[in-house]
Amino acid sequence: MMRTIDPAKHEARRRNIVNAAAGLFAAKGFERTTTAEICKAAGTSTGNLFHYFPNKRAIFLAVFEEDGDEKAEFLARAVAGDDPWAALLEVVDLLAAPAAEPTVPPLVMEAMVQAYRDPEVEAALSRDNAEEHAAIAALLSRAAEAGQIDPGLDPVGTATWIQTLIGSLYTGAATNPGFEPAEQLPTLHLILRRFLRAEPGPS
Repeated sequence: MMRTIDPAKHEARRRNIVNAAAGLFAAKGFERTTTAEICKAAGTSTGNLFHYFPNKRAIFLAVFEEDGDEKAEFLARAVAGDDPWAALLEVVDLLAAPAAEPTVPPLVMEAMVQAYRDPEVEAALSRDNAEEHAAIAALLSRAAEAGQIDPGLDPVGTATWIQTLIGSLYTGAATNPGFEPAEQLPTLHLILRRFLRAEPGPS
């Protein structure tokens, strides 16, 4: 008789492995982290780990896929909302918020390094980036139609610049110990208001 698998327990154990690995990947990098170290941090055996993931790369990819469905749903709701300008700022906050978590910026930097070496990692990051870019561009188009931002801006190119500004929070946090992404969010909002809505600076 086959043993019944409890989906909740299975997901909890899988997430425990992913969380343990994320901390190690952030601290040591992908190459220098061993499966033995992941097992120890997760409190599991090697055999049990490979029951959930076929290899270390699959664990690394899973780190960046966590909460992906929730983010996709949030972006879809934002694009369909009544106020595209307010929704755009909410999306910016959502995408910027993880930069304030200690392990995330170094993980993002490590993912960028691995993307140059691993087509599967590059493809995963590209899908994520494209999903975010499409939502931002759609909101920019709707905001321009509603008269909320400068209609002369190209939504596709502008979306890329917004992603670049958000990415700078991660880069700053990963490379500058004194950089606090959460403290920079008001400045990011100000930059966006003055750029997108053509608000004048102080006289």
